[in-house]
Amino acid sequence: MDAENKNLIVILGGGESGVGAAILAKSKGFDVFLSDFGNIKDENKRTLDDYEIEYEEGKHSEDKIIKAKEVVKSPGISDSISIIKIIKSNNIPVISEIEFAGRYTNAKMVCVTGSNGKTTTCMLIHHILKSAGLNVGLAGNVGKSFARQVAENNYDYYVLEISSFQLEGVFDFKADIAVVLNITPDHLDRYDYDMQCYTDAKMRILRNQKMGDSIIYWMDDPIITNEMEKLKPVSHIYPFSKRNDSHLAGYIDGNNFFIHPKDHTFSMELDLLALQGMHNVYNSMASGIVAKLLDISDDNLRKALADFKGVPHRLERVATVKGVQYVNDSKATNVNSCWYALNSMRSKVVLILGGVDKGNDYGEIEHLVKQKVRTLIFLGKDNSKLHSFFDGKFDDIVGVDNMKDAVEVAYLKAQKGDTVLLSPCCASFDLFNSYEDRGDQFKECVRNL
Repeated sequence: MDAENKNLIVILGGGESGVGAAILAKSKGFDVFLSDFGNIKDENKRTLDDYEIEYEEGKHSEDKIIKAKEVVKSPGISDSISIIKIIKSNNIPVISEIEFAGRYTNAKMVCVTGSNGKTTTCMLIHHILKSAGLNVGLAGNVGKSFARQVAENNYDYYVLEISSFQLEGVFDFKADIAVVLNITPDHLDRYDYDMQCYTDAKMRILRNQKMGDSIIYWMDDPIITNEMEKLKPVSHIYPFSKRNDSHLAGYIDGNNFFIHPKDHTFSMELDLLALQGMHNVYNSMASGIVAKLLDISDDNLRKALADFKGVPHRLERVATVKGVQYVNDSKATNVNSCWYALNSMRSKVVLILGGVDKGNDYGEIEHLVKQKVRTLIFLGKDNSKLHSFFDGKFDDIVGVDNMKDAVEVAYLKAQKGDTVLLSPCCASFDLFNSYEDRGDQFKECVRNL
């Protein structure tokens, strides 16, 4: 490495995570170079220009990148691409934005991972802590990037949504409170279709925890419980479950749920929770345990659990048109998320699904589709995998390649009292910029009916 470049930090990826990491690196006195093989949004270019950060798009300049002291990789970039292999062959450390930003804050870290429910749980925890008057930031896979907030704010607590992709690049970062909600098949295309590799990435959230730290986890998930038995963590363990067992940190008895991670027991009626559906009871339980570990009062916790507004694109009620309810669940980018959505439905459903398949097993929702769905609408450039699974098993299937047609078909097929549910099971990048773009287009088309 050239001596003149020993202070160079290279950022790969010019999205929210990469730009935030670049701002933080610059603020800490590093030379910074950001490289994105695709196109960088104009807004992000303006930000980089404002901070006088050098960047490139449409390529990776290998000769410059390999002069780095360290590379901060955006979570969407796989280790399998050639530039990452070249970087590692030059013995240059590759880390995540979470790892990098964690070096520059002494805030207490509440970190949430899981295949489903991460965003809802993080936003609920943040709502509880903020409502109680704590100085708390929300970051990771939700909100502004962690690194940018560390550079520009001074929070006492962070609630971080951390994906398996981000955890891959974590080495010294430590969660003071780790929450593991569930582990079900997702992103298997990134992990050579090996469930254990995906699981190992998720469980890195426990890395570096010490005796005074805490783990909150869903005891009914067999993968998590198996991993806990294998890893035997030294931190305090707080399992929650739907079973009525007062030895657990969270449990359900009748129409109430109970939390007692310490000496005191908190209880609340399920009907009073802002978030309905059993999966959201689990999210509320996990959030409540975090709150009690941080000594939030019962009154503050009860109020926050009751008045939380929910998450855009996650079982978001859009409108009711001629007696048909339209629900935007565009954030359901895997089969298990769709399972939760269907399981919470109390009416017949016209289901819109499809997009970029990530190694999905649609068998997980087959019985719910047969039980609850009136019409299947496949929305994607290539619906062949959906057809190969559902053709012959389900009678009413319609394929479309744009949101306007999907909503118009749903409008024609739905009957009064039905729910039209966009819960795609798939990534959005074949037809949309993001799951948010997909959900926004759905909402616009519904409102134009």
